[in-house]
Amino acid sequence: MLQRQVYRTPKAGSIKNLKLQTEELPAPQPDEVCVKVKAVGLNFADIFAIQGLYSATPEGSFIPGLEYSGEIIAVGSNVKEWKAGDRVMGATKFGGYVSHINSHHHYVIPLPEGWSFEQGAGFLVQGLTAYYGLKKLGDLQKDMTVLIHSAAGGVGILANRICKKYGAYTIGTVGNPGKVDFLREQEAYNEIILRDKHFPEKLKAVLNGRPLNLIMECIGGRILKQGWEQMAPMGRMIAYGSASFTSHGARPNYPKLIWKYLKRPKIDPLRLPTQNKSLMGFNLIYLYEQTDMMHEMLNELQALQLKPQHVGHIFEFDDMHEAIHLFQRGQTVGKVVVRVS
Repeated sequence: MLQRQVYRTPKAGSIKNLKLQTEELPAPQPDEVCVKVKAVGLNFADIFAIQGLYSATPEGSFIPGLEYSGEIIAVGSNVKEWKAGDRVMGATKFGGYVSHINSHHHYVIPLPEGWSFEQGAGFLVQGLTAYYGLKKLGDLQKDMTVLIHSAAGGVGILANRICKKYGAYTIGTVGNPGKVDFLREQEAYNEIILRDKHFPEKLKAVLNGRPLNLIMECIGGRILKQGWEQMAPMGRMIAYGSASFTSHGARPNYPKLIWKYLKRPKIDPLRLPTQNKSLMGFNLIYLYEQTDMMHEMLNELQALQLKPQHVGHIFEFDDMHEAIHLFQRGQTVGKVVVRVS
């Protein structure tokens, strides 16, 4: 059996429980490929899962991680389309924080020519999140006005690029003033807003009479409510995260989380027909079993020929905890990737 390095937690609850250890990996099953992982992409879902705040968190011991890139080193007896040496990007329902992984061959796709492993590790989850939210749920169309929160994050950057392919008008928001210059220099948002206590006034000013048609909502709390109130009739809000509930510590701050939960905005379904607005939520991990749909969306996404993901931070595998801590603090730009030697 192959010896591999993994980050495993005995149970959800605290990031401090996540430990690097050595495990044995059996040969791939007939429909599997074995990938030597070169890079792992971090996602907020990883942190929520490790802390036990994610509804899809596995019971008991588990390995976090939803996406990776690497090189195939072995294939199962039924696998015909892959061979050792192929460079791939992969998605997994947890289990990605590893040096080697066995995956069903349906869950890996070719790494585009010219892309680094780090760029590949930052594309699948966040690219599919952005595309599914915008196109499948949001019905993105030319000249729509789209509000994209966490505009300097991995999903935000790809969402903006997708919108530009369809000729949409984009407004990006960030919570850190240090990210504004990056967006102005690197990403073609039409407007950029620094989220603060004056956010509603700022949003109204940059809209300048334009109808707000679509919101990619990942913040929650008062920001969600303020966006909802300014969204135009026939507008759609796509909720795919709640970054305001993120803890900066190893364990969740439950008193603070409970307070935020009790103060969360409540949208009355009885008023929706009068307001003529839609609120839709999704979690990409629940689409994991829908392989045909995922590949259909991937084909459509890749047909847009987007630039590779912006990788803002690269850590070594031994520095996983440092990478997670930086990611928690919301000080990152683009994708956070952990490189596996």
